[in-house]
Amino acid sequence: MESKPMQLEYTNKNLRRLIIPLVIEQLLAITVGLLDSVMVSQVGEAAISAVSLVDTVNVLLVNTFAALATGGAAIAGQYLGRQERDKAGHAGEQLLLFMIEASLLIMVFFYLGKGFVLNVVFGQVEPDVAAYANTYYLIVESSVPFLAVYSAGAALFRVMGNSKLSMWVSLVMNVINAAGNALLIFGFHMGVEGVAIPTLVSRIYAAAAMLVLLRRPGLALQVERLSLRHDRYIVKNILRFGVTNGLESSMFQLGKILLLSTVSVLGTAAVAANAIGNTFATFQCVAGNALGLGIVTVVSQCVGAGDYGKARFYTKKLLKTAYICMDLCILLVYLALPLALRLYNVSPEAEHCARQIIWMHGFMGMLFWPLSFTLPQALRAAGDTRFTMVVSSVSMWTMRVGCGILLGRVLGFGVLGIWMAMFADWLLRIAFFLPRFHGNKWETMSL
Repeated sequence: MESKPMQLEYTNKNLRRLIIPLVIEQLLAITVGLLDSVMVSQVGEAAISAVSLVDTVNVLLVNTFAALATGGAAIAGQYLGRQERDKAGHAGEQLLLFMIEASLLIMVFFYLGKGFVLNVVFGQVEPDVAAYANTYYLIVESSVPFLAVYSAGAALFRVMGNSKLSMWVSLVMNVINAAGNALLIFGFHMGVEGVAIPTLVSRIYAAAAMLVLLRRPGLALQVERLSLRHDRYIVKNILRFGVTNGLESSMFQLGKILLLSTVSVLGTAAVAANAIGNTFATFQCVAGNALGLGIVTVVSQCVGAGDYGKARFYTKKLLKTAYICMDLCILLVYLALPLALRLYNVSPEAEHCARQIIWMHGFMGMLFWPLSFTLPQALRAAGDTRFTMVVSSVSMWTMRVGCGILLGRVLGFGVLGIWMAMFADWLLRIAFFLPRFHGNKWETMSL
C-alpha cells in the first residue's frame, strides 16, 4: 500500500535547528583551511607553493563530490516527503554505492594522470616545488574515496534535517586535521607529509563515522547495509539529479582555475589582491551557502509530498533569511577589514586593490548573490537540474571567463575587471533563474 504524501510544516525553531549547524559547518571548513595554510607556511615557500597547486585540483574534487552528493540526496529527500522511508533508505544505499564506485574510478584516473597534472597542468615549476607537490599528491589523492563517502553521508543527514550530526562529524574531522598538522609539522618537523597525512586520516575517520551513524535505528533515513547491487531506476535518477549538479560545480571550479592564469600575468600585486579577496568573499557568502543547503532539504521534502505551494513559501522565506544573514556577514567583514588586512604582509598597492575587491563583492553580494546562488538550489531540489546546469555553465563561460579576460586583459581593467565580469555572471543567472522559479516548469521534474 502506497504511503500518502504528508503535509509538511517547518516552524521557525525547526528551520533554526537546520540552518545554524550548516552555518557553523561552513565556517569550520574555511577557518581550518586558513589554519592549515598558516602551518604549511612554516615548512617553507616551496611547500606552500606545492600544496596550493595540488589543492587547486583538490578543491575541484571537494566541491564536485559535495554537489554530486547533494543532488543525489535530493532523491532521498523526495521519498521522505512521501513518507516512504524504506525507499529513502534504499536511495541512500544506492547513493553511497554510486559515490564509492565513482570516486574509485576518479582516484585511479588521477594516479594514472599524475604526470600530466604535475607537469602539464601546473607547468614548469622549481624542482623542490615539484618534489613537494609529488609527495603531497600521492598521499592526499588516496583519500578521494573517503571524501566521497563523507560527502554522501553529510548530504543524507542534511536531507533528513539532521544537520547537527553532520556538523559534529565535520568538527571532529577538522580538529583531527588541524591537530595532526600541528603535531607532525611542529612536533616531528615533517615536510608536506605533515600536512597530507592528517588530511587522509581525518577523511578516513569522517567516512567511517558516516557509515556507522547512518545505520543507527530510528533515523528518518536508515542505511541498513552497503548494497553491491545497482537499482537502475535509482541510479538513473542519481545521474539526473546528482551528476548534472556535479558537472555544474566542476565546470564552475574549472572556470575559476582558468581565470587564475589570467590573474597571474597581471602582476604580483594583482595575484595577492585576488587571493585576499577570495578569502574574504568566502566569509561573506557563508550564510548564503548554508541557506542554500537548507533549501535542498526543505524543498526536496515538499516536492516529495506534492506540496509545491509550501515549496515556494519556504524557498521565499529562506531566501529572505539568506539576504538578512548575508548582510550581517558582509557588515562584520567590513568592520573587521582594517584589522584583518594588517595580517597580510603585502604591498600598499595589493592591499588597496584587495580592499576595493572586498567592498565591491560585499555590496553586490547584498543585492544579488542569494538570487544567483541560493534560489537555484530550490530548482535543483525539485529535479530541475538540467536547466540550472545549462544556465550556470553558459553564464560562467561567457560572462565570468569570456568577459573576465576581455575586461581584465584586453580593456585594461586588471584584476578588478575579472571581478566585474563575475558580477555580470550573477546578473545573467538571475535573469534566467527568477522567471523559472515563478513559472511552473520545475514542478514537473520530480521523481
